Amino acid sequence: MLKDREKISIVIVDDHPLVIEGFRNVVDGDPNLYLKGQFTSAEAFERFTKNEDVDIVLLDISLPDGSGIQICKELKKRRPDTLVLAISNLSERSIIRQMLHSGANGYLLKTADAKDILDCIWRACDGEVVFSKEVTSIIGLEELNTTPELPELTKRERQILQLLAAGKKSAQIAEELFISPLTVKTHRATLLHKFGTGSIVIAINKAREYRLLS
Repeated sequence: MLKDREKISIVIVDDHPLVIEGFRNVVDGDPNLYLKGQFTSAEAFERFTKNEDVDIVLLDISLPDGSGIQICKELKKRRPDTLVLAISNLSERSIIRQMLHSGANGYLLKTADAKDILDCIWRACDGEVVFSKEVTSIIGLEELNTTPELPELTKRERQILQLLAAGKKSAQIAEELFISPLTVKTHRATLLHKFGTGSIVIAINKAREYRLLS
């Protein structure tokens, strides 16, 4: 078991320097852990893992050049013994569920304190699937183990969602699709309802994770 090793190696993958610094300080504060690497892109991290082993990866779920869900799946295929703890600002059940189904060993919010993070790291080394305290308080573990039901989208809804994901405003979408801004607004509301959220950003993230966006 990892817990029996003299030192546990950690890699941090996140595109925000302040987040990396925060987690690095946590790792540096435990004499039984050591930071083996830190990366701000999926490409750099994947190059590293082709030649290097690591015990635990603290992995952001959304990187500029890749999805944490896909990165986790690919890493687990190559190195199934590596523990992956997702780190995120999002506490949506669907996202947590997707990370777990991709092989992640836990899910931590970036706002978790050092004690909570270290507790999760060591419990993961002990073979547990771990969550930071705030995540534990808002999720139902039984629900996480169920397969998500994918929303059914019409062709027009997919078009609008794709344009929203590209950063287009409602007026631009209306002009591009030759429909009224009110129609776009109606479709946005329907999309939010189908994805079970009040945030279009979360709806887009869910759609990407469900591979509903190209």
